This record gives sequence, structure tokens and C-alpha cells, in this order.
Amino acid sequence: MLLDYPFHFDGRGHSAETTDDDYIRDLIEQVLFTSPGERVNRPTFGCGVLQLVFAPNGDALAAATQLTVQGALQQWLGDLIQVNAVKVQSVDATLSIFVSYTVRKTQQQQVAQFVQGGAEI
Repeated sequence: MLLDYPFHFDGRGHSAETTDDDYIRDLIEQVLFTSPGERVNRPTFGCGVLQLVFAPNGDALAAATQLTVQGALQQWLGDLIQVNAVKVQSVDATLSIFVSYTVRKTQQQQVAQFVQGGAEI
């Protein structure tokens, strides 16, 4: 049984469950949008994308974010996924993050898209 993130109850009043693919996508989202120092017992967990809200948006920010995201995903989820590519687009006031990865258990390739602030397009 894999619990859905964020935690909530299903229609029966039980803890909501999710599929393996959605669970891994949820884990990626947690790594992206958790700031280092936010978790008490794991002070280095996350990559702090949410802190970029206050940074000037541009190509330099996109390149730095790409390296930060790829390193954090490899560090924290390297046993579950192989990160194939991370692409960061900076358009106006929006930072979009595309993560291409292979699930190690099934060898299936997946692509997930995230937007600064946690909303998915």
C-alpha cells in the first residue's frame, strides 16, 4: 500500500492510496518543493525551488536550477529512479521544470512537469 501525497482520506474514510508511478511523481515533487532545513531529521533534504520566487528570473537562474534539481533527485531518489534529463524553462515570471526519468523497478521512462509554486500544468 502506497499512501497518496499530500495525505488525505478517500471516499470510504480510509487513507488514500496511489499507484507506483504517482507515488514516485509525488516523491519528486517533495524533493523539488522542500527547502533544505525544513525537515527536522533530514536538514539537507530538498532543493529549495520555492526560494526562487524571490530570485530574478532568467537564463542563469534556469541553468543553476537545472543542476540543483538533478543533483537533489539523484541524491534522494537515486535508488528509485535514474534521472535522464532535467530541463528548466524560464518564461516571464514562470519557472517550469521538466524531469525525464526511468523507474528502476520497471525500467519505464516517465516525464513529469512542475511549475514554480507546486502547480502542475
